Amino acid sequence: MWIEDYALIGDMQSAALVGRNGSIDWLCLPRFDSPSCFGALLGDKKNGQWWIGPAHAERPHATRRRYRGETLVLESEWDTPTGTVRVTDFMPTRHTNPDLVRIVEGVSGTVEMATEIRIRFDYGRIVPWVRRSDGLLQAVGGPDSVWLHSPVPLEGSDYAHRARFEVSEGDSMAFVFTWHPSHEPKPVEIDPYEQLAETDALWAEWVEQCTYQGPWRDAVVRSLITLKALTYAPTGGIVAAPTTSLPEDLGGVRNWDYRYCWLRDATMTLDALIGAGYLEEAGAWRSWLLRAIAGRAQDLQIMYGVAGERRLTELELDWLPGYENSRPVRIGNGAVDQLQLDVYGEVMNSLHLSRVSGLEADHRAWTLQFELISYVEAHWGDPDEGLWEVRGPRRHFVHSKVMCWVAVDRAVKQVEAFGKAAPLTRWRDLRDRIHAEICDKGFDPVRGTFTQSYGSRELDAALLLIPIVGFLPPEDPRVVGTVEAIQRELMVEGFVLRYPVSPDNDVDGLPGGEGAFLACSFWLAEALAMIGRKDEAVELFERLLSLRNDVGLLAEEYDPRYGRMVGNFPQAFSHVPLIHTARALS
Repeated sequence: MWIEDYALIGDMQSAALVGRNGSIDWLCLPRFDSPSCFGALLGDKKNGQWWIGPAHAERPHATRRRYRGETLVLESEWDTPTGTVRVTDFMPTRHTNPDLVRIVEGVSGTVEMATEIRIRFDYGRIVPWVRRSDGLLQAVGGPDSVWLHSPVPLEGSDYAHRARFEVSEGDSMAFVFTWHPSHEPKPVEIDPYEQLAETDALWAEWVEQCTYQGPWRDAVVRSLITLKALTYAPTGGIVAAPTTSLPEDLGGVRNWDYRYCWLRDATMTLDALIGAGYLEEAGAWRSWLLRAIAGRAQDLQIMYGVAGERRLTELELDWLPGYENSRPVRIGNGAVDQLQLDVYGEVMNSLHLSRVSGLEADHRAWTLQFELISYVEAHWGDPDEGLWEVRGPRRHFVHSKVMCWVAVDRAVKQVEAFGKAAPLTRWRDLRDRIHAEICDKGFDPVRGTFTQSYGSRELDAALLLIPIVGFLPPEDPRVVGTVEAIQRELMVEGFVLRYPVSPDNDVDGLPGGEGAFLACSFWLAEALAMIGRKDEAVELFERLLSLRNDVGLLAEEYDPRYGRMVGNFPQAFSHVPLIHTARALS
């Protein structure tokens, strides 16, 4: 299946991807970054999969599917020659153990259904020992154990369990899949129908808080729900995506693990949530941040585990062939050790926005901000790997310098707004020095545009953020020139590339090409609106919205070469600028 053929369900601690054909091909338990128990997404059904659908050799796609109102409960319906059947998939709010519920309902007529489940622990590597107990199936492999409550008898063969059954109009059958540590006793069974009602109510209550009422409300609310689903509830951490190694270049090596908390992605996510009225998430994330980066400012990492873990060693899983043979499959992320100076600006901006939006003061948070600015003061002139986590040599990326300016600017603004004790004159002078150097070394006066790095002639879509973060006003000719240059030189078939990828540009140090990062195209739409070209901005925004799949989700990139989504899915970094741009255009 294509990446856009999947829908997301989750319990704000982990998430599953459900295909149009009724197959769950990705689920990691008990956390987003745990090993998978269904891993067919990165291999085939032998790496773990759970399918339910009409009994048919080819496993047809659902006739239609939708989220149940403004929730994360998925409904898929198949029209068959003998009737219509619905499968409702969701993960209820976690009580003790994670549960996955699949309810099969007869809508009309009578339909013969089938199910096949292959449980594989450790990313498809461990075939568990399966036994029957009290009418349930229990699968055990190392530290993992799963109990499956099935309303129909399951027959085992070829390391899988299968069943055929009929549903008629008015029938309802609930399958419940529950994970727990293998050394613990059998978990308490849940009532799937009670949990469905609770899950519906939880999402309805949460969505009621949304303050956005503009013309693109449906798209904004679906994006907000997706961002909330990527929040790790116990700690407040926010993952970039629930998947690993979905390729940025089909068949290529640009395959990364995004199941971690990037400071950049998390702060941008919070900005979107705060702007829509969700301040509670900001408080939870600030607490997570203070725990995660506790220690010296110079030890700040660009990403952490969902509970604040720092060691995210990158490994390659050689037994998995990868999505559409895109190898290697990676877990962990080597970029954790990179220097990316822009994160200081994103963190400072988010903490400042939280305060001015009404989040109560926290002395520890200001102490942290003070130390971060001290680090920026000492290191803003260093080269770094930049926003895009290049694996080529470090450079003086203009966007990184701009975000260092943002860090100091937000610190100054916070002192001015809340009367914090700080060397205000020195910080103002620092802000002015950074600004002056960027305008001197990062701007090409001949072409009238800012460049990717000092001394470079290349462009970078991140430069579109210059007016958005307030570095220069939108009407400044340097801003207009940069926006127009990016529109002219980085757009491919109507979408914006991050930067030129070609043999003579070794900026990222990787072979192969990639699709267009959707965030970059959203940035262009917002920047166009800011420089007074709103009609073009709306046209681009509407075109981007049309790329969402049938349930409103976006991957990291869209590849116009194939007319397909690529990259990890769903991606916070795509849904966040969707929300920002909708608000800007509204």
